[in-house]
Amino acid sequence: MKQKLLALGGVGALTLALAGCGVGGSTNSTAAARAALKPQRGGTAVFALQPQTSPNWFFPLVSLAADTVVNFQTIYMSYKPLLYYNSHDQFDPRHALAESVTWNKSGTVYTIKLNPKWHWSNGQPVTAQDVVFTYDIARAASLPNTHYAWSFAGQGFGGMPSDWKSVVAKGQDTVVITTVHPANPDWFTRDGIDALIPMPKSVWDKYPTNMTKEMSFINSVANSPTNKVFSVVDGPYKMQSYQANNNWTFVPNPKYDGHKSYLNKVVFQYITSTTAEFTALKQGTINVGYLPTGLLTAKNQLTNDHLSIAYPFGFDYFNFNMSPKAPGGIGKAFSTLPVRQALQYGVDEKGIIKTIFHGYGVVDDTTLAPAPQTKYFNPALYKQPYPFNPAKGKKILEKAGWRMKNGVMTKGGIQLKFTLDYAAGSQSGTDMVSLLKHDWAQEGIIVNLVSQPFDTIVSNGQSDANKWAMVDWDQGNLGGWTYGNPFPSGDGLFNTGGGENMGGYSSKKMDALINATLQPGTPQQVTQRMYAYEAYAAKILPGAIFLPWEPLFNVNAKNIHGTVSTYNPIGDVIFPNYWWVSK
Repeated sequence: MKQKLLALGGVGALTLALAGCGVGGSTNSTAAARAALKPQRGGTAVFALQPQTSPNWFFPLVSLAADTVVNFQTIYMSYKPLLYYNSHDQFDPRHALAESVTWNKSGTVYTIKLNPKWHWSNGQPVTAQDVVFTYDIARAASLPNTHYAWSFAGQGFGGMPSDWKSVVAKGQDTVVITTVHPANPDWFTRDGIDALIPMPKSVWDKYPTNMTKEMSFINSVANSPTNKVFSVVDGPYKMQSYQANNNWTFVPNPKYDGHKSYLNKVVFQYITSTTAEFTALKQGTINVGYLPTGLLTAKNQLTNDHLSIAYPFGFDYFNFNMSPKAPGGIGKAFSTLPVRQALQYGVDEKGIIKTIFHGYGVVDDTTLAPAPQTKYFNPALYKQPYPFNPAKGKKILEKAGWRMKNGVMTKGGIQLKFTLDYAAGSQSGTDMVSLLKHDWAQEGIIVNLVSQPFDTIVSNGQSDANKWAMVDWDQGNLGGWTYGNPFPSGDGLFNTGGGENMGGYSSKKMDALINATLQPGTPQQVTQRMYAYEAYAAKILPGAIFLPWEPLFNVNAKNIHGTVSTYNPIGDVIFPNYWWVSK
């Protein structure tokens, strides 16, 4: 299953011990007692969303302007992915429509066998024709087809659509995909095929001969989850009701062919701020949520909850606009390496971890954080290429011809003065951008901070280039970029024209390094190619200022079970149908 997602949130896997930290004083004995309990049916899980974040796209193929974790989490409630890889880097058919995916020696032909047990809630089987139809929509919504009503967030990843030669149904249960060129199978399956979350062709194929009308129709209903087209699902839940900016209620799909829900309801709850979420946890009105970084010292107040920690698979960064259309001509400045170097020298990663993240987190300066541990992280990057040093950053600017004028570095009529739009709702997030503003000012880089709702930040970042300069979708410990599978390639992210390369970074060398990771090779060759890409990204700063990576601090009430054991931090995937409430 593919997810390359903005912003993190939700429950976590116990991948790191928090010394003495069981919220409410949990012990080994209480953990053993919990393990001895047997699942019971009934009850409601109330799941806290990220502050000022709403699900706003329910169609299984996500729009580029709605590429957020919460949208994928709501989609997975009702729709099964074609492929799924668990936290141990293994294909897991329990959570996928496919029972197998195989390929030829050259990596040009991929054969997917669907498990015939899966059905839509109207009783019809999930078929290869549904998969082909889904691909047809994904292809149409990908570049260069920009004239349609929306664009697919998966464009560029896994070679979508330029490297896909054909997708053909062979009978009811077999799909054959042929690529244009030989490909690294790990990359193509995990970054490409798993982008497909099939939908029922019989329900969605409204305009078989007019793709323009089809795309417009999808766009018109994508944020209307109670529309009748969303009533036919193959996942564990159906949307029962919703109130915008309040809550979204799911009930079990009685026709689901997998593990049926123990719970009667799952409610996705809108949150105005991390403080409001913390209060709701204390009061018990939310029973699955997170501990805001700024409130870690108050964790003992959550006497009826348990805490777990997870490092997702990804990294955190600010994205900046390198387009000539960027406000004030700042895009021209961002396009030069000395400016990017000065910005990175102004990031006090160790200070942020110590003072804002309360000692939790890891220093990271590339496209993959060193936690969780993975073979793909380049160990040479434990040594920071640009350690915190504003004085050195200022000298680099001066050497490049920038001069201080009225307190602002200026060159050729362009000032290093711009607006940083950051996600509202988290005090720790506000503290971090405030610290950066202070440190950048020492270099003559002046930043205006503007907080906006998270959904607005994501949408604006994908909109017209003249509307933004730098964006931060981080919300304290709820921000960053996660890879939806353990193959952290840069295709679609930092390659020229990549769907998520919203800053417009372009480099032939970067393109070549990324492309090398996508080619067939031994595991050792692929790993070394990944190291080369990460090292170059750390050096060249491809439209990104890298930030420290911190874990998720996740909370569940003592009487709700299964949240930790079933969670996959890769992509932030939750499985509420395995959760249960003890009476």
